[in-house]
Amino acid sequence: MHHPQNSLSHYPSPPQNGTLGVGAHGGPPGLGQGSPQAAPQAAHAPHWQTQLYKFELSRTFRSPHHRARANAMALRTVSKQAIPITNPNKPPPEPNGAPKEGASPQLTENGGTASPKPVEDHPSSTVGAGSAQQRQQTKTRNSTWTSLDMGGVQLKNLPPTSGLFSFTFLVNLYLNHNQLSVIPPEITRLKSLVVLDLSGNQLQHVPPELGMLTQLKELLLFDNHLTSLPPELGTLHQLQTLGIEGNPLDASLKAIIQKEGTPALISFLRDSCPMRPPPPPRQWTSLLTDAEHEAIKSDPNAEIFRVLSFNILCEKAATERLYGYTPSWALAWEYRRGVIMREIAKHDADFLCLQEVDNGQYEDFFSKNLGEVGYDSVYWPKSRYKIKNEVDRRTVDGCAIFFRKDKYQLIERHLVDFIAKAMASPDLKKTDDMFNRVLIKDNMAVIALFENRETGTRLIVANGHLTWDTKFSDVKLVQTALLLDEVEKVADNFARYPPRPPRSPVEGESTPRPPPTYSDGTKIPTIVAGDFNSMPGSGVYDYLSTGAIATDHPDFLSHKYGKTDGDWLRHRLGLKSAYFDVGEAPFTNFTSTYQGTLDYVWYSASTMSVNSVLDQIDPAYMEKAVGFPDPHHPSDHIPVGAEFRMKPQRDPQPPRPPPVFPS
Repeated sequence: MHHPQNSLSHYPSPPQNGTLGVGAHGGPPGLGQGSPQAAPQAAHAPHWQTQLYKFELSRTFRSPHHRARANAMALRTVSKQAIPITNPNKPPPEPNGAPKEGASPQLTENGGTASPKPVEDHPSSTVGAGSAQQRQQTKTRNSTWTSLDMGGVQLKNLPPTSGLFSFTFLVNLYLNHNQLSVIPPEITRLKSLVVLDLSGNQLQHVPPELGMLTQLKELLLFDNHLTSLPPELGTLHQLQTLGIEGNPLDASLKAIIQKEGTPALISFLRDSCPMRPPPPPRQWTSLLTDAEHEAIKSDPNAEIFRVLSFNILCEKAATERLYGYTPSWALAWEYRRGVIMREIAKHDADFLCLQEVDNGQYEDFFSKNLGEVGYDSVYWPKSRYKIKNEVDRRTVDGCAIFFRKDKYQLIERHLVDFIAKAMASPDLKKTDDMFNRVLIKDNMAVIALFENRETGTRLIVANGHLTWDTKFSDVKLVQTALLLDEVEKVADNFARYPPRPPRSPVEGESTPRPPPTYSDGTKIPTIVAGDFNSMPGSGVYDYLSTGAIATDHPDFLSHKYGKTDGDWLRHRLGLKSAYFDVGEAPFTNFTSTYQGTLDYVWYSASTMSVNSVLDQIDPAYMEKAVGFPDPHHPSDHIPVGAEFRMKPQRDPQPPRPPPVFPS
């Protein structure tokens, strides 16, 4: 049995010979040879003193179920002393004690959890950090308890089939002071864990899979036999305390945590972790039957094109604070831009709808590099780019449409500035909600009108990026309505353009078909792509797919913006999601705290059909993925795409002769 000691460790530190214990990677400068002065100086650092305090405290928790009994005693004492008085005006608590959206549990000094605090999320995701998983866990949870104390009960074995791993709602798990020599990888099923105590066991190593528990803020490994730590623990970006005292840990690792604390060691492990093998290339899933495929191959007039939509994560948003699980070298723009270009090249699309493209990166990198492989482009940044500071102007992001210039001719381009559009719209009332909600979001979209150089077929492509904030679902609906209203207007105007003269046939070719004509804008093939920051089943999704939505839809949050009859919330474009027939993707945005579908390619179903869609990332790879970006995926979003074919235009019906009535 261990007894409290006043020394730094009951294990002697091994000779500081430069061995790192995390693989073939070297440590930071000055640590490889032991840095003899580092440890004595670090021993007085506040973070190390906190570690030693928790280490000594841990040794007092040897008795069976110590924490559970102490907690029960505390509750019993409180109940005898006073009757709590509740506030009748206080809102009801979240079901089963789940944190509110956008919040994550905060640790207290005794290892419990305190009231959640707001967590800032990246503006390309629709749900606050952790809330999606927490809501799902709330639905499946059968109990209101979230802590389990199995400490000090002489456990010798924890089988992979243990029912413990079905308690996915657990927030605190205490397995301390047992006789465990192995922790099975199945522990990673407990995705909600914030505190995990494995102190006082017989562990010689911990599973690399612990790095999947990205909600952890306290991982206590005191008093084991650990000589090294798996570099996969570097993904534990929220970890505040890594308890390592009482282990014969490699001196270089111990020196890092003594001198700089837990975050420094986690960063070191993260950046020195070997790169995973890449997943197999994503495939294009055909929606055609064999007969349809052969018919298209034999049709000389078949018009086929591909569209790819991709939120590339702008440089200024890719920060370690938001993506602490990503190696710093993989988060650097110089690395990510090369991976973005390789991802684009894989899919050979005719149209690229890119969101979060920095003004400077568009000018210096994308327009140049994509231009060299046959693309021209349309681009606008958000309205804030008008600031005078040149440095800040270059960091403003926007939307770009790149297109194959040898196949399509750009006819017109239009900027949809949602703020300016809302102010000019006669259908929207200029209320306080308009000024305080809609007009503070400078999101935007780009619309481009094209003609096929060979056939004269027209095509409209819109690329948009809606606001990310979950508290502004009403604004997302208003922005969607403004975008589709503008698409309809430019489409109707485009339909009035006279067809271009027929192309002269080349030698040996039959007379080409005359270019098509369009009676109104709804007859022009239309694509509406982008990051809509809205999941299937949301008001935005329903409005796009059905063509109408009620002004009292719950996503309006009871705000009133336009005419009460709802005419401004109808469109005639007949849109359908490219993935509708095979089911929407399980996710297009993937981080350590959120996975969901936010990105879409919509098309006018009366004028086009879908040949194939871009499939998902290999599920086996995703089983061990913590979040994107990672070395093989340069953004927190993944591209979505579809291959389309134009439907043959029906010949206009001749006018019917007037009826002849008998005399």
